[in-house]
Amino acid sequence: MDPNEVRNETLKREWTDQFVEVNPERPELKRFAGIVGRVVTVNQNNKALVDFQDGAWYDIAASEEYLRKLDPAVAKAKYKNVNAAQPIPEKQG
Repeated sequence: MDPNEVRNETLKREWTDQFVEVNPERPELKRFAGIVGRVVTVNQNNKALVDFQDGAWYDIAASEEYLRKLDPAVAKAKYKNVNAAQPIPEKQG
């Protein structure tokens, strides 16, 4: 395994399924300030794919410079996501 693959696997283990908040000091992330997100996975570019409860996933560097991990017991209560992948019965054929 090359060093990039090793780093990616390490980041996946560290960040996947973590509840997070963004660093509000980062201007490009201010729109997510105060919103609890969940890291779905880490892509091959070492970006965390974060679900911020709006049905979309956002790629943000998997780093404590950009994201702060939250205590899962506290964060779960604040994370009110309806999974975008769930079927909508009235729209099903």
